[in-house]
This record gives sequence, structure tokens and C-alpha cells, in this order.
Amino acid sequence: MKLASFGGGRIGVVVDDRLIDATVASSVSADFWPPVGMVKLIADFDRARPQLEALAQSEAGTPLSTADLECPILWPNKVIAFPANYHAHVEEMKTGTGLISKFKADGQGFFLKSNSSLSGPREPIALPNIQGRQVHHECELAVIIGKGGRMISREDAMDHVFGYSCLLDIVVRGQEERVMRKSYDTFCPLGPYIVTRDEVPRYDDIDLLLEVNGVVRQKANTRDLIVDIPDMIRMASSVMMLYPGDIIASGTPAGVGPLKGGDKVKIVISHVGSMTLDVVQSESGGHELWNKPAA
Repeated sequence: MKLASFGGGRIGVVVDDRLIDATVASSVSADFWPPVGMVKLIADFDRARPQLEALAQSEAGTPLSTADLECPILWPNKVIAFPANYHAHVEEMKTGTGLISKFKADGQGFFLKSNSSLSGPREPIALPNIQGRQVHHECELAVIIGKGGRMISREDAMDHVFGYSCLLDIVVRGQEERVMRKSYDTFCPLGPYIVTRDEVPRYDDIDLLLEVNGVVRQKANTRDLIVDIPDMIRMASSVMMLYPGDIIASGTPAGVGPLKGGDKVKIVISHVGSMTLDVVQSESGGHELWNKPAA
């Protein structure tokens, strides 16, 4: 099943190229603040699924291409991100890009990315007005937690996965705190919808691809992850409680590169979906902290 958010907090089921309004299946109204309707639906999915399936079969819906899609999960408890999680990207960070990586994900662990950086599949990525700094794209798989828990074993980890989505981790390059460099508004596009786990044949064989202006920059498969999905869940849950709707960003493969205003970024993940985003240059976001050299 594919679940989308649209129209100011409404929830929809995607069937082929149609979007069926299924907000009625959620126990949270579309205008509720904070916007936790999708999180609540994920937590109650076993109860809601029969009604969602019935709506998908009985309603005509509207064309997906014209729907005002929003970020599928606007208010998760947290966004957990794994750095340097592909061997080729680790090598890339050591040479050629001027980036520095002291540890791989299996030795460094994870970090948190601001929830407010989340944006939808049809919102532009807004580059902050920072002189002398590059802003890079990072193509990642989003793993959506369905069943929460602490101290989750590797063997049980996949039972806690609700589904997947496409995610871009946008970052200002430099040596400042990672969370600040990665938490500008629109620096975490997610979408175009959530695909439930049962629709993805294998978690360890998912292709990822990213293009900028039609040119392929990143291409990888989840089989190449250093810390794979079960171990991401095991590691994260050893530290903190995982909740329904939490988002885990897988880490990015090699090929990260700069973005500029006017670019178009396309991410494609097999069995999960694709989204194309405009890049715009903002006039805001400057601060004297960024005035020193990136390195």
C-alpha cells in the first residue's frame, strides 16, 4: 500500500496513478495541530488497513499528477540519520571532495536531523544565502518505523519497519556542527509517499539513483550499506525508544555534489518511488558563523 499526505493534512491511498482520499480512516482530523495524522495512522495501521483497502477499491479518486502532495510525515518524533554508510562514499570523503571522515557509520554511530527540515515532494529546496560555501545533495532511503521499541534485536528489526520513502539529505559543507549544517528548512525532502514494507521484495536489494539536471550523480544498492537496515534499527533502539512514524535515513552513496539555484534534482528508488525537486536560491539563512572558511 502507498500512503500520501496532501491538501493541508489529508491522508490518501495511492492506487496506480490515482489518489483516493482516506482521511476518514485516521482518528486525527486533517486540521489538527500538530499535524500527526500520518503518525497516528501508522501506529493504528492494523486497525485502519481494512478501511483503507475498502476505500481504495470503492473510490475513484483524483489524478496523482495533479494532487498537492505534501511531506508524508510532517511531525515524527525524530529523524535519525547515518553518516558515511557506504564504503565508496567514505573513500570519496577522504579524497577529491575536501571532506573529512574520521569514522564509518559502524564506528561513528548516528545523528539527529531537525524535524523542521522536512519538506514535501513538490516543494523546492531553498539554498541559504551563504557566501563561499557549497550545499550538497545526498540521496538516501528513508526507513519508516511502524512498531516502536527499545533494545530491538537484529532478528526482530524488520518487524518494526512500516515502510519506505525517498529522502534527500541536504547539507552545507564545512566543519560546523552537523545538525546545524543539515537542518535548514527544506533540507530533508521526503516522499512522494510511503510504501509499506510488504511491497518491497528485499530490504537488502534496493537500487537508489540521483540525477541533477538529467545527469546521474549517485547510484547504489542497499546491499552495499556498511550498517544495514536491521543493524540501524538495532543501534538506534539501543540508545532511544523508537516510535511509530520515526524516520531513519540510510546514509548516502558516493557521488555527492553541489547544488545551485535553477537545478532540478531527481531521486529514484526501486519499488519505492521517485520525486523531482526544483532548487532555488534564497536570500535568507546567512549568519556570521558561516563567514570563516569551510575547512
